[in-house]
Amino acid sequence: MSTAELAASRETLIAELREHALVVGEVTLSSGRRASYYVDARRALLRPAGFRAAGELIADAAARHGADAVGGPVTAAIPLACAAIAVPAGDGLVGFFVRKERKEHGLQRWVEGPVEPGARCLVVEDTVTTGGSTVAAIGRMREQGLEVVGGLCVVDRLAGGAEAIAGAIGAPFEALTTVDDVYPNRPDR
Repeated sequence: MSTAELAASRETLIAELREHALVVGEVTLSSGRRASYYVDARRALLRPAGFRAAGELIADAAARHGADAVGGPVTAAIPLACAAIAVPAGDGLVGFFVRKERKEHGLQRWVEGPVEPGARCLVVEDTVTTGGSTVAAIGRMREQGLEVVGGLCVVDRLAGGAEAIAGAIGAPFEALTTVDDVYPNRPDR
């Protein structure tokens, strides 16, 4: 995709996040912290325009990092990996996800999907606050012999998680958007 097309995809993603994902009101985040707003990115990503825009941006990032596969923590990574492999630029990619707990039956895998040891992976997450679940997933990916070549989130809450993930990866980490893009007039800015 051209730079202009990628910029248009990013603007579409921001518009979808603003309209469908931003929830203003008191919430408890997965980190246990309290916040006066919440970005439920899946409410935008599981709609056609948000799904396509994210897929185009993630597939582009995977290509830039030389990734063969896209995935990350279960639930968050599933729609993102699916979006990346669903767009034309993602034709050479496979998707995967990392479980929170190993299955007790079947193949008892931590990492699910068509990835093999040595695969070059772009780790993806929808919304990052502390980065804890992504850092844990990176550890599981490495235990399975996967090479983490970069990382990406859809929304960075600018609360230190991106830095924690970048440190765990030891490779570039980027945010498609930040909370400043999604909620520019938030009270804690």
